[in-house]
Order: sequence, then structure tokens, then C-alpha cells
Amino acid sequence: MGAFLMTNHITRSLFILITLFGIQLIGSGSARADTKEPVCIQCHSKQPGRLGAPVADWRTSVHAANGISCNNCHGGDPSDFAMAMSPERGFLGAPKDTAIPAFCGRCHVGVEKDYLESAHGHALGKGGPQCVTCHGNHAVQLATPDLINEKSCTRCHSFERARIIKAAMADTDRQISDLERSLAQLKMIGVVTDQMDGDLFSVRNRFHRLFHSVEVEKVRSHTTGFQSDLAKIRDRVAAIRAEQQRRKTWGAVVIGLLLCCGVAALLMYRSYKREI
Repeated sequence: MGAFLMTNHITRSLFILITLFGIQLIGSGSARADTKEPVCIQCHSKQPGRLGAPVADWRTSVHAANGISCNNCHGGDPSDFAMAMSPERGFLGAPKDTAIPAFCGRCHVGVEKDYLESAHGHALGKGGPQCVTCHGNHAVQLATPDLINEKSCTRCHSFERARIIKAAMADTDRQISDLERSLAQLKMIGVVTDQMDGDLFSVRNRFHRLFHSVEVEKVRSHTTGFQSDLAKIRDRVAAIRAEQQRRKTWGAVVIGLLLCCGVAALLMYRSYKREI
């Protein structure tokens, strides 16, 4: 009877384990299905020439790095091949040149505003540049002062004003890059930098909006304020590093004292043994 009960118990245990394992497999399969690439990528990545090129470009972009895919810009249903390009599912397609600022401005609201108020924006539809002219369409890269360069700017005009704007922004942009590296170093040693990351991200975005104003005096007048904001973040980083140095110093002192105490105890012990 005992053997029967034991066998029955083992059988039930195996059944439970197999059931749980099956549920786990189903769950993991669902998770994989949920992380599949949008149907736009699946389809266009297999296409030759100009139909497949956007996918390769997009994979190198800052959009891809931040999880922004085809449907986030072009609309449509990213999970249904049949409805991917259906207007009923919000498909927008590719905008005309004059509609590009509003198209990109759905996410980059402040940039669109500054652009439309600039000389570039006033020339929209009259041969002037729009977002894609400088940033490209699918291979959009992280915005840096390198986008202001003679090769790009001289497609439309001389580089002189752009050169002045770039020079005026260079020092502030270097300070932003230095702070980004400093925060990355703090993260590597376990310091929570979320608040400073957010503040720096805000400063960086607001600062880079100045690129789109194409006004030398506006760039110069606003730069002081941005550098003041950066100085506050830099002071917080310096305070954290100073605190870490203090802790290291006190840690070294404590360890030194413990070693001294250990040596003293050892000497006392040996002296005690000799007296015995």
C-alpha cells in the first residue's frame, strides 16, 4: 500500500512539473511573438533596391536605438500585413516636402516651432531646407554640431553664418559631452544619476534647438543661460566625487587603524606567550 501511495505521489508531482514547464514554454513563445519586428521591417528588409534600403538606413539611426519604428512615423498597423498600409489604421505614408516639418514636429514640437520662425522655415516651399535636407529621412543620427558643416550648408548658401553659429555653440556642446561621460562613469560605480540624467537631457535638447534658429545673436545671448544650467549639474557631480573621496579616505583610515590594532594584539599575544 505504501509503495502504491509513493508511486501515486511521484506521478502527480511529475504531472505538475510537466504542466508548469508547458505553461512556461507557451509564455516564452508568446513573449517572443510580442517582440517580433513590425511587419513593415519584415517585409521591406527582404525587398531589393529602394524598397529595402530604408530598413538598412533605419537600423543605423537614433530612432532605431530608441525603439522608434516605421509605424511611429508613418502610421499603419505594425502587426498586420494586410492592414499595415491601411488609412483606416492611421497609415500616413511619406509626406510631401512642405509637410515634413509638421510630420516630424509631432514628436519634435519645440524644434518645429524654432524652425518655422527661422530663415529656413520662412523659405519652406520656396527652395528652402526642411528636416530631411539636413538630417536625412531614415538614417537619422544623434544631433551634434557636426551636422553644421561646409559640405552640407554650401548646398544652399555660403558657410560663413553657419561657421559663426557652430563656433559659438562648440564650447557648450563640449561641456555637455563631458558631463555625459562623467555621469556614465558615476553609473558604472553604482551611483544613481537619474535626476542629473534628466536635467542634462533637458538642457541638451533645449540647447540643440538653437541650431534651428540660425540666428547668431540668439545663440550668443542664450548660451550663458545654458552654461549656468550645466554648471549646476557639474557642481552636483563634483559634490558626489568629493563625498566618494572622503569615504575612501575614511575607509583607508579605518583599515589602517584595524591593521594597527591587529598588529598590536599580535605583539601582545606573543609577549604574553613568552611570559608564560
